[in-house]
Amino acid sequence: MLTTDYKDGSPNWVDLGSPDIDGAAGFYAGLFGWDYQPGGEEVGGYGMFHLGGKTVAGGMTVTAEQGPAAWTVYFQSADTDATAAAVVKAGGTVAFQPTDVMDSGRMAIFADPAGVAFATWQPKEHRGLGVVTEVGSLCWAELYTGDVQAAEAFYGSVFGWEISKTFEGGSYTMVKASGTPDEAAFGGLVPIGADPVEDAERPYWTPYFEVADCDVTAAKAEESGGKVRLAPVFMEGVGRFAKLADPYGARFAVIASAPAQGA
Repeated sequence: MLTTDYKDGSPNWVDLGSPDIDGAAGFYAGLFGWDYQPGGEEVGGYGMFHLGGKTVAGGMTVTAEQGPAAWTVYFQSADTDATAAAVVKAGGTVAFQPTDVMDSGRMAIFADPAGVAFATWQPKEHRGLGVVTEVGSLCWAELYTGDVQAAEAFYGSVFGWEISKTFEGGSYTMVKASGTPDEAAFGGLVPIGADPVEDAERPYWTPYFEVADCDVTAAKAEESGGKVRLAPVFMEGVGRFAKLADPYGARFAVIASAPAQGA
């Protein structure tokens, strides 16, 4: 389970790039109750989404030349420059060189060998997301990839991730930060070709946001101009989840998680 006790290699930030950040902010306000505070010129207009006074995501405008609307998952790094070197050594690329964000931290954006974008955040004054796992916040991350074994090797080399497998109704590959227990798993690696709603030519990381009612959220997304890519599905011991896209095409997922055992 993802917590704000961030470990190196675990997700500690997520942000949205959209051609219409104000329109997207209205969509997510209606969906999750987020409010958006745009940033000033000193941060290039990069803004923050908040819920109950806590930061749940970042957001910014992207042009068509910069790329399509998308969510980007960031993983904690103790040394962004060393991570950049590890990415290149493992066969990935550096899309945005390590850069200081004032006194808040240091970030970089990469692509894995399959071309999937991801990023790192090296915290300084800004630790990362203010809340995770609660309703309306990031709770899981999933990589849809054409080669799970290659992804295991790449991200294991870059972040030192440890792998565990579950076999309830089929194999599922979970990832966790080095030295943490299995219950600290924060994400999964999924063969994209095995999922009928995914395009094998568009591998990607998708963030999952916790919701109180998956069906209500999916319906609201569609009513608000978004798309239900996968209608709500129940999985025993996991919960009820759906894959969605916002009105500008950014893909994400939502889940009403099953109660923890013993809860």
